[in-house]
Amino acid sequence: MTFTITADSLVRDIVNELPKASDIFKKNRIDFCCGGNIPLSQAAEQNELNLDNIIEELKDVFEKYENTEKNVDVWTDSDSHTIINHVINNYHRVSEEELAMLSPYVTKVSRVHGGHHPELIKMNELFYEFKKELLEHMAKEEEIVFPLIKQLTDGTAANPEEAIKMIVELEKEHDHAGELLRQIRAVTSDFALPADACGTYRLVYARLEALEGLTFMHVHLENNILFPRYLN
Repeated sequence: MTFTITADSLVRDIVNELPKASDIFKKNRIDFCCGGNIPLSQAAEQNELNLDNIIEELKDVFEKYENTEKNVDVWTDSDSHTIINHVINNYHRVSEEELAMLSPYVTKVSRVHGGHHPELIKMNELFYEFKKELLEHMAKEEEIVFPLIKQLTDGTAANPEEAIKMIVELEKEHDHAGELLRQIRAVTSDFALPADACGTYRLVYARLEALEGLTFMHVHLENNILFPRYLN
């Protein structure tokens, strides 16, 4: 397998072909989920990045992970049932646990440091809005939409049009979740720590950024791999 990524390759397609590319895109603030349907050259220009450097980083990842990525069983060549089960086990369960564990730290940092850092008050509000919406979204996926998608796959859906309508609604919810994450990143100045940041402060910012990455990959698997099978 040869390295075929060019300036004209779509960001979403790059991640489809090379999942580890998400690490490079996340580091460089390139949106590969909701905003991934643009050429790499455009994404680099939007973020004021050196295109050649990005391609070189992607080539390094390709060479390092080529063999291991062939063994990943949940990507473009996987069936929908497998992808759904993977999303539930590796993204829903993990996100639920992290949201529960992170919540008290977010509250504590906002309460203790919010007087001197008012951005933390807004961060706290945005986090709990994001938490509420993501939990409701994941519950809807598991209880209603994922079973419908499995029925679409098996040809047993009683009302395919309604199932497709609900998939479109999920994409809109993904967009809003992405916007909340962008607002959290903006209000924290890209998770920049002040000089007086304590250990909990640092922990919250690090875990918020990790949660962002987890959510982006969750959305990528659905928006760019699973859902297009039923919307195109």
